[in-house]
Amino acid sequence: MYFTFIILILLPFWINMAQLQQGGPDEKEKTTALKDLLSRIDLDELMKKDEPPLEFPDTLEGFEYAFNEQGQLRHVKTGEPFVFNYREDLHRWNQKRYEALGEIITKYVYELLEKECHLKKVTLPEGYGVIVLNPNENYIEVEKTKAQVQLSSDSSDEPAEKRERKDKVQKETKKRRDFYEKYRNPQKEKETVQLYIRDNGSPEEHVIYVWDHFIAQSAAENVFFVAHSYGGLAFVELMIQREADVKNKVTAVALTDSVHNVWHQEAGKTIREWMRENCCNWVSSSEPLDTSVESMLPDCPRVSAGTERHELTSWKSFPSVFKFFTEAAEAKHSSVKPAPTRRSNRIKYEEL
Repeated sequence: MYFTFIILILLPFWINMAQLQQGGPDEKEKTTALKDLLSRIDLDELMKKDEPPLEFPDTLEGFEYAFNEQGQLRHVKTGEPFVFNYREDLHRWNQKRYEALGEIITKYVYELLEKECHLKKVTLPEGYGVIVLNPNENYIEVEKTKAQVQLSSDSSDEPAEKRERKDKVQKETKKRRDFYEKYRNPQKEKETVQLYIRDNGSPEEHVIYVWDHFIAQSAAENVFFVAHSYGGLAFVELMIQREADVKNKVTAVALTDSVHNVWHQEAGKTIREWMRENCCNWVSSSEPLDTSVESMLPDCPRVSAGTERHELTSWKSFPSVFKFFTEAAEAKHSSVKPAPTRRSNRIKYEEL
């Protein structure tokens, strides 16, 4: 809708400019004036004209959605699942609506973890018995005027080299996010700035911070990791930065559809060897659970998670993951490593 509108406006301009460029001085002056006019057109403002306000409810009830007894999100009136294209030809508006609902669901999940699973949400740095990392929350977004005041009062005594390295990581992260933000939210009126959480400005930084301040200091004899998707990449980065400590502390690592890449991340030979012996990656596949899956990377065994859906790989591989952990703990004292890729070790859900 928007692109058709823009083309209808710009196409005559392009033709006229091509015609004018063939003329004399008067035509060149007209061309210059025309270019100046085009430079004044704010396409973002133009694309806002037909968009409804980006104002959304702040509760599930406001969105007319609720979770049923099976834990499925359903519309309270129609009983239908969530519909992304709520308004046709308004992708940015639909995307912003989707994100607003996602924020509500995130808070709802946190409440379930606290009430149903009896976990305790704490603000870093505090202690954990069982740790659920949150590597996706790396910054808070505030209005620029408020942020400037806070930044000016926050004098850092960090070494220059460490601060420069952190700034580089944060700038790269911000660049990626800003690339999509203008597309998703063209109506953004308030100028904001992202305040990165100290020592947690990226998923990789967060994992290293939690390791240094909690896991490495814990008294646990057997430490296990479950790392999904980008979490696998963050774990490999942890190994690169804390190789000796991880090898000494971690018993086994279960990756679920991990997106790590030992070549791209420049993981050394000793890390790759350790991963082959102590890690297993349950990947999305049409094959039955625990069936060996070929890999082009020389890092760790890959087996099927029993599903082709990326987001279900952790849940579907749950019984095999904990069998893998049990075998790894037993092997730690007998020097016999578990073999997660053997089809004979496949666990049926009924046995769980």
